[in-house]
Amino acid sequence: MSVQVTEAEWKIMECLWDHAPQTMGEITATLEPETGWTRQTVITLLKRMTEKGAVSMDDSERAKKYVPLITREEASTEETHKFLNHVFKGKASLLVNHLVDSGDLSEDDLQEILNVMREEKK
Repeated sequence: MSVQVTEAEWKIMECLWDHAPQTMGEITATLEPETGWTRQTVITLLKRMTEKGAVSMDDSERAKKYVPLITREEASTEETHKFLNHVFKGKASLLVNHLVDSGDLSEDDLQEILNVMREEKK
């Protein structure tokens, strides 16, 4: 399933991936110290996320409960493809070259990348 989430929506998804189901109040209480979001902001985001199919709402109890409909892995894959296409014309090699040239990869990082590539070849 391909559902893109905004940076703000990603914060709510993180809450739900960590502990689902959650009520709007629980999500607001978790995020308010970091974001300053009010109850209304969280309601608006959850409504938008429900409409796009990122979360579902169970309203069988007094307090509506929300659960993620996409996994963290699905969202990460979508975001990675979006980033690669936008910044590096869809080429992972350009991303790796950039990271190597900028010095952002340690020797351990490079070794891990090589190990992943060797395993993928098998």
